[in-house]
Amino acid sequence: LIDYLTALRDADVNEITKDIWKIEQLDIQVKQDLIRPRKTISFTGISQPELKEEIKKAVYFQLRIESLETVKKELTAIRRFSRYLNEHKKNVKSCADFDRTIIEEYLVYMKTEDTGTKRYRSEITRLRSILNMVADIYQYPQAKDLILNRDIPPNIKAEFKVYSDAELKRFNEFLVKVDIQTARVMTIHQMLGTRISDTLTLQTDCLMEQNGEVLIRIYQMKTHFYEKPISQELAALIKEAIRYREKEHGKGKYIFTSLSDPSKPMKYATVQQKITDKIYQENLRDDKGEYFGFGSHMYRHIYGMKLAEMHVDDWTI
Repeated sequence: LIDYLTALRDADVNEITKDIWKIEQLDIQVKQDLIRPRKTISFTGISQPELKEEIKKAVYFQLRIESLETVKKELTAIRRFSRYLNEHKKNVKSCADFDRTIIEEYLVYMKTEDTGTKRYRSEITRLRSILNMVADIYQYPQAKDLILNRDIPPNIKAEFKVYSDAELKRFNEFLVKVDIQTARVMTIHQMLGTRISDTLTLQTDCLMEQNGEVLIRIYQMKTHFYEKPISQELAALIKEAIRYREKEHGKGKYIFTSLSDPSKPMKYATVQQKITDKIYQENLRDDKGEYFGFGSHMYRHIYGMKLAEMHVDDWTI
């Protein structure tokens, strides 16, 4: 009843004037990850009314050029900044009030007091992106490029993690114990070397033949589609997955489908839960004796590492 009355109240209200936007109600095409779908964008964590309105307009423009996930991370950065302003700079109400001193004091604060974020470099980069968009839209030259390149620390080189051959063999032997379509997802995911979002959004018409080779078309969320040759064995596995999809759910766009809506791709959370539950049920351990973690991106690392060991050139990898 509350949802119905709220929808009725807001029926003639422009979506971008609200503090919580329903993505499907926006008049622009929002690019988002189909396997981790979002329904709303919230501005409720921004305390300053003028700043909130400026950020809304900036986000509206950002959504035309950036993915929803990127914009939501920028909003996380601006919410943290808003909390700082509310506690330490109550006289600052708008981006028009910003200057370099405020930014420098905030950077010091983040380094010394607010150590809640583990991705300091990313946070500062995202904050700069959205503040510059506000400065461009509202013509605030004094607020443009307040965050300098030297404010952004260099990337910390992360440890490159892969499964050992023994772990990979152990995991693949374990895969036969999960349901057959999930096992196919994980096996195809390993053999393609793709991101999990690319694997889960494989389409039923992805296979084609050219000059005696089987090619697969892969749609990437982060870039565009591309085609590459695959083995006959992998093609056979994908064809079996397509037949299973058509038998269980009829013909449709995606090979691996959502449990609740076969017209949509399988959600990442579904795969994660199925694999993780089974890991604990089967007591599956890694080389250190700890439970296997569900690190779907590790297979992409392994794929790249194997190509490097085969002396494939860096550009191709």
